[in-house]
Amino acid sequence: MTQVYDSEAITITPRDVQFRWDDLPLHYIEGEPIATHITNVMHVTLPEGERAMVQALSDALPLVKDERLRDEMIGFIGQEEIHSTSHEDLHEYLDKHGLDVGPIVGRLSWLVDHVFNRPGLKGRAKHAWLCERLALSAALEHYTAVMGQWVLDAEALDDAVDPMMLDLIRWHGAEEVEHRNVAFDAYMYVDGSYFRRARTGVMASVLLVVIFAWGTAHLYRNDPTRKRQKFWGRQLISAVRKGLVPSGAHFVTEVPVYLRKDFHPSQMGSLDKALRYLAQSPAAQAATAH
Repeated sequence: MTQVYDSEAITITPRDVQFRWDDLPLHYIEGEPIATHITNVMHVTLPEGERAMVQALSDALPLVKDERLRDEMIGFIGQEEIHSTSHEDLHEYLDKHGLDVGPIVGRLSWLVDHVFNRPGLKGRAKHAWLCERLALSAALEHYTAVMGQWVLDAEALDDAVDPMMLDLIRWHGAEEVEHRNVAFDAYMYVDGSYFRRARTGVMASVLLVVIFAWGTAHLYRNDPTRKRQKFWGRQLISAVRKGLVPSGAHFVTEVPVYLRKDFHPSQMGSLDKALRYLAQSPAAQAATAH
């Protein structure tokens, strides 16, 4: 076991938020179908990814004796479970509008159940695979925290995105920044191998590129308004220039950051900005009032 970090020790509390989809436009980033579908990929894929991470950290809990880390892992699990259900609720809305998400969800669910979780392992093989799952979870959480910080900083979204959707993605992004350390610290406590961390970091980078490209292409092909739209490449370039979606370079530059031997998630993003948003988020405030 390696060191457990004491910096930025905060209480991680799940917020039982609620969102309504009744009045949500199909292209809730106004006039930007491709930018909307890139965001939709997040709604479609995150529930399965978060289910996988919840299971990995739940399986690791019996191995963790550090009280502070255990408390943070329990808070992380609670937050991720709510994230998963909050995004899943949008799937029916997307299906009703012709954006069939079943093929994406089905394949990801199979990967989580049969590859990531790998039931039936015992002894050393079970522990070794748990270390792999924790390392991959830490790498994926790095990118969700990067995306969370980007969403908090992207002022161009303020007037372009439906207010309810904007609150959803910024609430989620803020909580990703809030619990950015937890999966990494859990991995370092249980295993801590740099080689495993580096290898799974590269794997996570490639996996996310493939999933987002495949998911966006699928949703775009099923968009009922596609024939009336501009060429998707022009839409994408325009959305990046407007600051409505991050550029690919934004994530490519994060690969060497994560691969540094002295890397720790507390070095990135702004915890203060995340907590300030959570203090004013309409959904988070409504959850607190209940």
